[in-house]
Amino acid sequence: MRNINLRYVRETYDENGLLEDLRIDCPDDFNFGYDIVDDIAVNDPDRRALVWQHENGETRTFTFADIKRMSDKTCNYLASKGIGKGDFVMLVLKHAYQFWYISVALHKMGAIAVPATYMLKPHDIEYRIDAAGIKAAIVTSETDIAESFEASGNVGKLACRFIVGGPRDGWCDFDREVETFSDEWERVPTRKTDRFLMYFTSGTSGNPKMAVHDHSYPLGHILLAKHWHQVDPEGLHWSVAETGWAKNAWGKIYGQWIMEAAVFVYEFDRFDPSDILDMIERHRVTTFCCPPTMFRLYLNAGLEGHDLSSLQNCCIAGEALNPDTFNTWYQATGLKLMEAFGQSESSVIVGTLRGMTPKPGSMGKPSPQYRVELVDRQGRPVPTGEEGEIVVSIEPRVPGIFKEYYRDAAKTAETLRDGWHHTGDVAWRDEDGYFWYMGRNDDIIKSSGYRISPFEIESVLMEHPAVLECAVTGVPDPVRGQLVKATIVLRPGYEASDALRKEIQDYTKRNTAPYKYPRVIDFVEELPKSVSGKVRRVVIRKSDELDISSE
Repeated sequence: MRNINLRYVRETYDENGLLEDLRIDCPDDFNFGYDIVDDIAVNDPDRRALVWQHENGETRTFTFADIKRMSDKTCNYLASKGIGKGDFVMLVLKHAYQFWYISVALHKMGAIAVPATYMLKPHDIEYRIDAAGIKAAIVTSETDIAESFEASGNVGKLACRFIVGGPRDGWCDFDREVETFSDEWERVPTRKTDRFLMYFTSGTSGNPKMAVHDHSYPLGHILLAKHWHQVDPEGLHWSVAETGWAKNAWGKIYGQWIMEAAVFVYEFDRFDPSDILDMIERHRVTTFCCPPTMFRLYLNAGLEGHDLSSLQNCCIAGEALNPDTFNTWYQATGLKLMEAFGQSESSVIVGTLRGMTPKPGSMGKPSPQYRVELVDRQGRPVPTGEEGEIVVSIEPRVPGIFKEYYRDAAKTAETLRDGWHHTGDVAWRDEDGYFWYMGRNDDIIKSSGYRISPFEIESVLMEHPAVLECAVTGVPDPVRGQLVKATIVLRPGYEASDALRKEIQDYTKRNTAPYKYPRVIDFVEELPKSVSGKVRRVVIRKSDELDISSE
């Protein structure tokens, strides 16, 4: 292993060996496809890049030489269809192995990859095609996503449509046709400031925004892979994430491959915790990342009979971690769950990095890669213990922070202003410098002069044995301004009742400040969610406001 990342990174450490500062030097003509993937393919062609398994048992392993060869074939194939530099290509590939060499090909060509989830419905697809001017789509046959495209009102605007995993009428058979093309491809000049990748962000209200990253973005994931995931270049990293989400970029391609570590991909239809544990054991996964909810499910399913001794580090992000999950996993495996925070618009902003002692429920400390502050509404830094918006300095520009919201100059100016990226997320800092998440700006509850974090209350509620899912919001109240409300989905075996409502309220009072307990509790069958699975608290709030106005 040649430590390829060292040509781009300068690191300094403190007297205890903890990372103190990280600076990235991104060449003006940097291109992940040529300067990382092809570089490894030429100098270490047999190095393992990707291990893929289908739930039916089929397994494939790709070396970096394989990825180079297939990405070059893909370049020639797509170019023959008129796709080139600056074109937006939508990728709806679930867990298909083709995603990796198709993405590399688009990066080499200077086209913009637009990953998306297979859960999109026809109206979602219509919006995306029009909003971004999508030129082509490449989809998987593993789901009914091709049918959703065909049912959308503007699929005819696509210059071409491709499908992987098997033929379909009206679609180009990608797997068959790509093999007929040459595996020789000449470098297309790109600049680090050129558009590279775009995500439709899974907002909780309104149409999703289009967050664009430039070609420096992959280098922004070196710290993530090296110091948070702590990938082993001779090991195998697995982040449980579908290719349509930014978490896939975080955990299954850029930082990991720059560190020359292989990634694992499991093509499955329904999440089964025992299957996941089986895959860790079978493939000897060394580093592992998934949401805290999944770790709770692994523990509930039972770790007995699974050999997890290959694991060296486990990471979490995206939602509340309760201490019980942290402690039980640690007792069972000897591994502490290392939490981090970031966005589709960024890499890791705050994290529990190599050598740090995690505090269950805390996001960790600001990334040494960025200058991170907590500020009030006037942009002034707040003192320890007080809440503030998480902001990241963008002067000078640093890899990992997004370039713009495509075709939305006003939203870009609102988010990237006065030299800072304003995340819209609120946290507070303790005396040790650890950040504790409170929620989105719009989600903070203001009751009787208190500002209350829904995230904190949800963390407590999730520890109650009756609670499967929950969302905490503020409901208007003429006396207190807002009341804390919990909307709860119960676990099987529990039934809604006044007695259970009071039990949950009392439990919350005992485990957090009493003024924070939910004075209103609704039991529901399911929570309103975005296509990405994020709870849409705004739907609950608007429903409550309508109910009050109609009284």
